[in-house]
Amino acid sequence: MDIKFYRQSAKEMTSILGLSRSPVGIRFLLAKETIPEHVRLLDRHRYCQALMLAGRGEPVILDEAGIACPAAAAAFGFRVLPVGLESGKGLVGFGIVADPEVGKRMFADMPRLAAGRLAALHLFPLEKTVFPPDIIAVEDEAERLMWIALAALHTDGGRRLRASTAVLQATCVDSAVIPFLENRLNFCYGCYGCRDATDIKGGEAVLGFPAGMLPAIVEHLTFLQQKAIPASRAKNALADLERRRSDG
Repeated sequence: MDIKFYRQSAKEMTSILGLSRSPVGIRFLLAKETIPEHVRLLDRHRYCQALMLAGRGEPVILDEAGIACPAAAAAFGFRVLPVGLESGKGLVGFGIVADPEVGKRMFADMPRLAAGRLAALHLFPLEKTVFPPDIIAVEDEAERLMWIALAALHTDGGRRLRASTAVLQATCVDSAVIPFLENRLNFCYGCYGCRDATDIKGGEAVLGFPAGMLPAIVEHLTFLQQKAIPASRAKNALADLERRRSDG
């Protein structure tokens, strides 16, 4: 796929679904790769904040020195997980869990990249990309993400989608690491961290998928646009119910 395809696909997704943010391309820059010099290198930013900035239209780089969230840093293999989080006691302190053993299990089961595998993460608005992404993430209203999930389901012959989440690390683990490691779409409701640190709204969520799935997803979104999306959004069945109730 060439760069023009990624740009055009992002525009088509935005137009069909009415996205309020740009789909974000994510590149996993390996240690041997050159980090682009013309892109802003973030300092003291969480990964979810980097995703927010890219969704607003700003290409950014996040590396080991710049990433602020210790859990995300561990998920991307930049740093080891702090003892306070690994033990589960940190989540008790945040008021997320009441039992440290629950928090300990949540972090023990967290998918993560091998230590030292990455040099940095490059995030950018997909419609402006000059690089092919590894992963594409979309953060928006749940109804809009639903259609992307349905399009992805169609590409896999109708097999039910699996969602994996601990309701922690929604943007980093659930929407980037899992799609990268398992080569599949993953979706979640968001998490404590991203809802505190970014502008994500109460009715919004996030999903991510490998860039190789983009052609089939866009193709089926175009198909859904012809009938299913406008029919569902028209809420004619609800209007019929309300009429019958008022007549009744």
